[in-house]
Amino acid sequence: MTKFDEATQAIRVDEGVYDVCLDPGYSIGGPLNGGYLMAVLLRAAVDASPHEHPVSTTTQFLRSPRPGPARVVVEQTKAGRTAAFARARLIQDDVPQLESLITTATLKDVEPIYAEESAVEMPAMEECVQLPDPKPESGMTLNAQMDMRFDPPTIGWLQGRPTGRPEARAYFRMAEPQDPDPYVLALAVDALPPVVFSAGQRGWAPTVDLTWHLRALPSPGWLTLLGSGRLVADGWFDEEVEVRDSAGRLVAQSRQLARVGRG
Repeated sequence: MTKFDEATQAIRVDEGVYDVCLDPGYSIGGPLNGGYLMAVLLRAAVDASPHEHPVSTTTQFLRSPRPGPARVVVEQTKAGRTAAFARARLIQDDVPQLESLITTATLKDVEPIYAEESAVEMPAMEECVQLPDPKPESGMTLNAQMDMRFDPPTIGWLQGRPTGRPEARAYFRMAEPQDPDPYVLALAVDALPPVVFSAGQRGWAPTVDLTWHLRALPSPGWLTLLGSGRLVADGWFDEEVEVRDSAGRLVAQSRQLARVGRG
């Protein structure tokens, strides 16, 4: 079991009820990363399901839970031969923090009937760069859990040179050796810096709602994350992320609605 597996572990204590312990190692300067929190919810939802894989997840981030003990409650709404549907809530101090609608199924390793090629060509790995290590007092512990190599223009905002477009692109893998799985993908779809940074905005950009789809089980190796946005207006922005595995296959896709950074 890897550190990430332990950090997302859900222990069944009753039918549809799971104890979890939210790990401080996935903090983004105070709040916990949304992808990490979704992975915790999905561990419980898949355990409660007759199917193996979370193929569709929609999560509303009601509050910002703190590290420490919490509980996941899973309510099955329908279970069929090809898919099952559930509602899962992350509860801390008797207060709902996140709420998800989760569809599970069992994916097979089959050749696709149609597969669109990526419209973005990433530079070679050796041409990409890493973010500088955050200052200890920043509370940014998430960076230590991941190894990310960024397409240089998309982090030009660090030197005051944003591209003016909401975008972010990077190669991704866990810092501890681990083949990507659906729970790693849940983290990956929310691992990029907010795309609005590249449009010239800064500050904590809290996610309000995030939907992601598991499209295929990923091959071992690096993932490629391609993030973009379509509209930044009135204090809101959208972010879409396409995740491709080491074989170039589309394995996950997401869209979230978030608030423009503040603070």
